Amino acid sequence: MEKKSPRELTLQYEKNQLSEHAFLCENSAGRAKPEPPCPLRTDFQRDRDRIIHCNSFRRLKHKTQVFLMPQSEHYRTRLTHTLEVSQIARTIARALRLNEDLTEAIALGHDLGHTPFGHDGERALNAIFSKGFRHNEQSLRVADIIEKNGENIGLNLTDEVRDGIFNHTTKGIARTLEGQIVRFSDKIAYINHDIEDAIRAGVLSQSDLPEFPLKILGDSKSKRITKLINSVLENSLLEEQCVQIRYDPETQKAHDELRRFMFNHVYFKSQINAEKEKARFVIEVLFKNFEKHPEKMPEQYQKIAEKDGNDRAAADFISGMTDDYAIYMFTELCVPKKWVVDN
Repeated sequence: MEKKSPRELTLQYEKNQLSEHAFLCENSAGRAKPEPPCPLRTDFQRDRDRIIHCNSFRRLKHKTQVFLMPQSEHYRTRLTHTLEVSQIARTIARALRLNEDLTEAIALGHDLGHTPFGHDGERALNAIFSKGFRHNEQSLRVADIIEKNGENIGLNLTDEVRDGIFNHTTKGIARTLEGQIVRFSDKIAYINHDIEDAIRAGVLSQSDLPEFPLKILGDSKSKRITKLINSVLENSLLEEQCVQIRYDPETQKAHDELRRFMFNHVYFKSQINAEKEKARFVIEVLFKNFEKHPEKMPEQYQKIAEKDGNDRAAADFISGMTDDYAIYMFTELCVPKKWVVDN
């Protein structure tokens, strides 16, 4: 009997052990550019590895989650958020016997296109870029066009991973249950971890948190995350007539109230808006400069400017910057240098 490769054994495991509602890798619609199969890994495992090893993923460690350029190392960055989303999503996928590899790949890639300075950078680009800017769309653009200088169709991810990345935001609904899990996990992660960071920053105290969500979900980060995960596991319908990832109504209500509270008391809080205004100003100045002078951008983005317009290239270039690099470029462009005279 011919010995099966590790990839073939994994595909066999998926077929025999996963739920009938799991998306099997053998059923993937494939890649935009077909590739020979890897003998070691399934296509979803390859996607996960490509994302982890790409430049955009590494830059996430220097991009803001909520608090701009914190001095403490304990605040979340876009990278630690991504890892926390992946952990939550994998926990749910495994418990529901869905495809953990697909779930992990989507989770790790969902924020590849996020801007410097968190959602404030995103809002600034959206306001100034005529075509509009949304980080989920940019994450897909990073995977398809920007990574590997656009050669070989970027990362050339599978259709299902691309769909999950694009549809991880509130407005999107992924075609696969694995993609829907990432959408839930993203909110579970950022709401609860942002509470912890906000308390650490002195923006909130534990006593400020609304009573109803704490009563239903718990009075600690760990309790709330556990409750939300358990609600998904106990209430998601994986039946032939209705396949859906969801919370029970009471948990959904508590989740939504806590999310509204965070938007009102943290994300848009005037106490931290002064620094956010500075960040938005940096983005606006950079965009106007590179739109007017595309020759100041790296060659890759100059080519994008020739093909898709200066504004598209400027948005691509700026969205890929880390917080520190955006400030460095702003300083280079706007802050006069001392005149050094040789004696």
